Amino acid sequence: MQTFDTILQSMTFDFFSTGKHKTSFNDLLSAENPVFLDVRTQEEFDTLSFPLIQHMPVLQIPIAEIPVRLQEIPKDKTVGVFCASGIRSSIAYYYLQAQGYSNVRIIEGGCTELVSCLKPGMIRKQISAKQEL
Repeated sequence: MQTFDTILQSMTFDFFSTGKHKTSFNDLLSAENPVFLDVRTQEEFDTLSFPLIQHMPVLQIPIAEIPVRLQEIPKDKTVGVFCASGIRSSIAYYYLQAQGYSNVRIIEGGCTELVSCLKPGMIRKQISAKQEL
């Protein structure tokens, strides 16, 4: 398991310039066994939620609850962490890394980007691709 020290030490120019810690929503859809981890507050989730039933499992765990609900987050799947702007998802990403999660990515773009990926044409394309498998 990594410590915060080793995580911070890994944040070199190469780390940030390659962007391997981030993913687009569309790339997450293509991942093997993806999980969408929504770390927004319950109030935000109640106002605007993304069930993603046709795409992947969704875990709604507010960032403040992650330490006590850590066992709900699978280590054997690609976990895309989502929040409205990227700040909380970044914090959750680093916390999960420190807890031994190696296949975690920050979903880029927040709500605006996600909503643009959920237009009817994009949804149809994703469902069709799944049915071809």
